[in-house]
Amino acid sequence: MTKQLKDMKVAIVVDDLFEQAELAEPKRALEDAGAKALIVSTKGPQVHGMQHEKMGDAFDVDVPLAKAHPEAYDALVLPGGTFNADALRMVPLARQFARAMHTAGKPIGVICHGPWLLVSEGLVKGRTLTSWPSVQDDIRNAGGTWVDREVVVDGHWISSRKPDDLPAFNRELIAAIARHGARRGKAAEHA
Repeated sequence: MTKQLKDMKVAIVVDDLFEQAELAEPKRALEDAGAKALIVSTKGPQVHGMQHEKMGDAFDVDVPLAKAHPEAYDALVLPGGTFNADALRMVPLARQFARAMHTAGKPIGVICHGPWLLVSEGLVKGRTLTSWPSVQDDIRNAGGTWVDREVVVDGHWISSRKPDDLPAFNRELIAAIARHGARRGKAAEHA
């Protein structure tokens, strides 16, 4: 297997009580592709997943959000889960981290309720994305276009609706990060 994301570092930013599959499966796919996928959180030393409405597993936090610097990462992943996404959108550091990644043009993968952070930071205006259906009004009210598809790629944003969409989400996320890495490598050659 090719390690197309070798030397790439991805921040998976969560609060707690996220949809477990939306953290675990992208993390595994990114690592299988050669990336270093780190759990960055407002909580710690562990955070907890949910398997729909049931408590899931505990995961070790790799980096506290307060010590994470956006310039050190090549991409951002925002898992969903209602509790996680609702809490995370209220954390100024999380919103600032997302804004910095967006402004730098780095890939942002967001799934399920994850777009709430981007809505709260005022980043969705003019963007097309998908999410869990109950988030569509928030996206539209924030000036975005919501569509009902398993995966949507809009520039450097990749969005999906739910855990069933993870194969398509992971494929497009990895492709976007690989493109970003190729651009970064070309820029370094010309520097």
